[in-house]
Amino acid sequence: MTAPPSTDDKLSRPSIVQPRNLVLGIERIGLWALRFPFICAVAFLMLMAASTDGFMRLQVDDSLSQLFRSNTEDFRTYQEVSRRFPSSEFDVVVVIEGNTLLTRPALEKLRNVAVDLQLIDGTRGIISMFSAREPPTAGQIPPPLFPNPLPEGGDYRKLIDRVVSNEIIKDKLLSPDGKLTLMVLALDPAATAPDRLSKVIGEVRQTVDDDLADSDLKGELSGVPVMQLEIRNAIERDRLVYNSLGFALGCLIATVFFRRLSFVIIAATPPLIAILLGLGTLGWFGFKLNMFLNVMTPLIMVISFSDSMQLTFAARDRLLLGDDKRTAFRNALFMVGPACVLTHATAGISFIALQVSQSETVRAFGEAGLIVTLTALPTVLLAVPLLGLLLIGNETKFVDRVRGMDKALDLLRRLCGWIAAHMVDRPALYSFISLVVVGLLTLGYLQLEPRYRLADQVPDHERAVSASHQLDEKLAGANPLDVYIRFPQGISLFDPQTLDLIAGVHEVLEKQHGIGNVWSLETLRQWLARQPGGANIARLQQYLDLLPRYLTRRFISEEQNAVIVSGRVPDADASRLLPIVNEVDGKLEALRKRYPDFQIEVTGLSVIAARNNTLMIDKLSNSLTVEIAFVAVFIAIAFRSPVVMLITVLPGLFPIVFAGTLLWLMGQGLQFASIIALMVSFGLGLSATIHFLNRLQIEDIDPDPAIGVRRATVFVGPPLILTSAVLVCGLAMTVLSSLPSLRLFGWLSAFAMASALIADLFMLRPIATFLTDLFARRRRSQV
Repeated sequence: MTAPPSTDDKLSRPSIVQPRNLVLGIERIGLWALRFPFICAVAFLMLMAASTDGFMRLQVDDSLSQLFRSNTEDFRTYQEVSRRFPSSEFDVVVVIEGNTLLTRPALEKLRNVAVDLQLIDGTRGIISMFSAREPPTAGQIPPPLFPNPLPEGGDYRKLIDRVVSNEIIKDKLLSPDGKLTLMVLALDPAATAPDRLSKVIGEVRQTVDDDLADSDLKGELSGVPVMQLEIRNAIERDRLVYNSLGFALGCLIATVFFRRLSFVIIAATPPLIAILLGLGTLGWFGFKLNMFLNVMTPLIMVISFSDSMQLTFAARDRLLLGDDKRTAFRNALFMVGPACVLTHATAGISFIALQVSQSETVRAFGEAGLIVTLTALPTVLLAVPLLGLLLIGNETKFVDRVRGMDKALDLLRRLCGWIAAHMVDRPALYSFISLVVVGLLTLGYLQLEPRYRLADQVPDHERAVSASHQLDEKLAGANPLDVYIRFPQGISLFDPQTLDLIAGVHEVLEKQHGIGNVWSLETLRQWLARQPGGANIARLQQYLDLLPRYLTRRFISEEQNAVIVSGRVPDADASRLLPIVNEVDGKLEALRKRYPDFQIEVTGLSVIAARNNTLMIDKLSNSLTVEIAFVAVFIAIAFRSPVVMLITVLPGLFPIVFAGTLLWLMGQGLQFASIIALMVSFGLGLSATIHFLNRLQIEDIDPDPAIGVRRATVFVGPPLILTSAVLVCGLAMTVLSSLPSLRLFGWLSAFAMASALIADLFMLRPIATFLTDLFARRRRSQV
């Protein structure tokens, strides 16, 4: 029999494998697969079948507002507004542009679009420049501004003059240059259901394209429902395509090093089973995939694949040392199993810590993470030895075939031995350099500010983002910013003080830099005031009664005891939008004091996004830092050594602060995707640290701790490097995604994981050697 190749026989001698009480013997779960393989195989098949059904039940939660759901007054106000008024979450914004937009043939086509869109099943009404009417005359219903048929010649030019100067149309529904118009098509909330939205949006798009055919007019769709559909399609497509590509590339790398398909299957299959069981369990519990939960797949892969590789490598080495396959996997469980349990335990504790968040989305992410962690642990511990028994045949033949074929792994072992030898040669110096480097990088990380932009959550290769950019350039933006006004009991909509308050709020929004396209009852009142007869209350009420209900309900509640003053803001970063929101809120304070019985609140999707985004990202960033310290303490308790706590801090921090500093140097801030990427990389770095410390506890039998560090590195290093290479390549595939947030998650995770590998090899080794030797010398001096 041959031992695993090594550059030093002293470093490669086998250790006596004895069960340890590091994690209460939980790793012994894996022994069931060795004792009852048939029962375990049948159980896995049954669980996989049930999980497949649960996986099919998983739905995509593409609601943009649910990302900011929280138990705060801001979100409750937003929910109330969405319930009492037609929510902008159900508005499809049709953006039509062309040089001949205001010509007579083009207007005929635009009117056809406005009419035909209302005939689509699932729509509730439309607002366009064809909704405008002429000034009212005594006792008569005001006629439409655009007569049917349209006039010709001089009368048509007069009509266009009235259109471009109309207070309700200009700068709101028609761009100043007269080359862009928008229509707001309200969908029935039921039409946005996952099984209907695609069909409805498809019909809207087809209608626009058909009606604008044979003209230079081009129509694009935007709005929350369109973005939701594009997000949903991108998530489902990316989840299948890029995870498959990444996993295939990872398997190819593993094949090059293992040189045996059976060991590739043993190492790679348990994470796949863990993903299926984890996501299937989430499906049965009714979880929905959103931007957070969509990263559960790489999270499970990071934790499970690392542990699966360590178990497979340990069993393979034991086979080469002469163990039969049953004994080899038993010894692997005793050697590596405790570290696997501890890795999952610390990950579970990290997810539990998220339950203190005010955000329901973050708490749901923590619950889902805990569930998949509890699912993944027994899966790996049972599946690796079970597959080993099933796929490995005659052990003697295996050793004979592998002999001489381990050049790739031998190269990795020699590399790990060389690195360890140099790192433990001057541990104090390298530990000090590590401290300085982490300290400097921490300064860069602390410069990061929370960032959020709606367009970053939407596929940027799709048409919705293009349409939003057009609105940002020509009509002040597409994202609503609302001021919600509730009246005290006994005060009516047409009470003079109510109208004065609405006028005051309207003026605040109109004068606020960064807000445009302001709509409210005051818009109608101002327009009537410029017409013959003025805007007395009776005339205002009369004209309001003549307007379509779906139009008036957008800014007046059904009970007429609340109104909305709505403006539009561009799709800017939250760091730019939040000052505007705060400035508006400050200016409204004077009106709150003048009208103390009225309730005046700033709300809207863009508002809660700007406010809650900053709060959520700050909390996640702070919790990540606290989590590192907490996990370090937990690991120290598990290993029953305070030295371990000090050993883990710098290597755990390095990939986070290094990646954060890179974001800062690139001019980017902390986004949801980047925070989750740092969490994932922390998970991998933590797993590597725990496996190293676990092996160090086994190997450190020499008075010189450097010997234990070198031996542990030779055994743990190759699977760590291979795991990192597989995961980095797999996550790097997401840079091909059309979702900017997923691309950010992919490349930043890959970079941070590579950084975690650097920290493990070049920081953890000298720090462990230095601190272990330091405390050992202190103990000897005290004896």
